[in-house]
Amino acid sequence: MTSFPKDKISIVLLEGVHRSGVDALGTDGYTTVSRYPATLEGQALIDAICDAHIVGIRSRTKLTADALSAARRLMAVGCFCIGTDQVDLTAAAELGVPVFNAPFSNTRSVAELVIAETILLLRGMPRRNAELHRGRWNKSADGARETRGKCLGIVGYGH
Repeated sequence: MTSFPKDKISIVLLEGVHRSGVDALGTDGYTTVSRYPATLEGQALIDAICDAHIVGIRSRTKLTADALSAARRLMAVGCFCIGTDQVDLTAAAELGVPVFNAPFSNTRSVAELVIAETILLLRGMPRRNAELHRGRWNKSADGARETRGKCLGIVGYGH
């Protein structure tokens, strides 16, 4: 049981949060979910969040002290990205509004990108790309390597 009924909680999602997020919230019992496809600023942002209990943003929306104080019912801010620097954390703390993020939300994408870039480097793609941009179509595989039989490692991967 929630201390505040889910069907009374107003959620505003900005910056095109995926439709599946709205669907998941609906499945969980939240009935008032507004989804905006883009970043809002200034008065448009204030108008969108003024009655919200929960605001979900990505990395472009800037929740300033003015915007936060205008959201008079705000209970929480969710940053659906790795950081929270787009939110005035001091103002949020003064208002008693917790701000959370999703620090591991892009872990899989980053790992896939690292693997792809490793293969591109082994195949000599930066050099081939430069040659192509200079008008030379080099179909030779000279200098290209394969990952098969190699031991690869990643240094400095953080969490």
